[in-house]
Amino acid sequence: MSGNFRLSRESFAVLKLLAARGARDAPVFLSSRELGESLGVSQQAASQYLIDLTEQGLLSRSLGGRKQGLSLTVAGADMLRRELEELRTIVEGPKPLVLEGKVVSGLGEGRYYLSQPRYVAQFEDRLGYRPFPGTLNVKLATGEVARLSEVRTLPGARIDGFQDQGRTFGGATCFPSLLAGTPCHLIVPDRTHYSDVAEFIAPVELRRVLKLKDQDKVKVEVGREAPERAPTSGKSPDKAEERK
Repeated sequence: MSGNFRLSRESFAVLKLLAARGARDAPVFLSSRELGESLGVSQQAASQYLIDLTEQGLLSRSLGGRKQGLSLTVAGADMLRRELEELRTIVEGPKPLVLEGKVVSGLGEGRYYLSQPRYVAQFEDRLGYRPFPGTLNVKLATGEVARLSEVRTLPGARIDGFQDQGRTFGGATCFPSLLAGTPCHLIVPDRTHYSDVAEFIAPVELRRVLKLKDQDKVKVEVGREAPERAPTSGKSPDKAEERK
């Protein structure tokens, strides 16, 4: 079965009805007529739905007598689960992606890039605040790096690249996040130096506000908005608070 295969509305209704009756765990015995009555369609249509689902490998049928044993296959249960997750995302919004790792020191480049006026103007316009000139760097735990690719499926704010005085400044995408209840954004540059380190920005110095030091373990919910918008100062942090 193709990875791009999508369930029809009728097939989804059949799998949902059978799953509700326990067909994920044991055969459910129904005649095509009974299935048709439950779905509000003719016996012939219900029979064709079952044939199609069986041929697609989503349903197992054991024929015998007037009724047939119907069971969801592993592929059928997975397909139903994906369809339900997609519906849940449409109704409730995407689920946050939880990343875990340890705080590490960066290369010191964050302050330079986050202070560029053309970046700052976009941050203020699209994120609603001027970031502290420096990133909090989190080295992802083993197994978390692969999950970072899932971030691309979440809604984010685009920060466009530009050229200034013959130098190219790349673009990035910022994803709303919560770190220990503090609103921030995961910033993913179009060109990143290391794939196992996630960088976070906020209107405050996260390391200082959260009293973090290198090797401290942290958990971040990416794709999670704060209950209220993060406060903004409208101006750069005091020099004494900037990272040296």
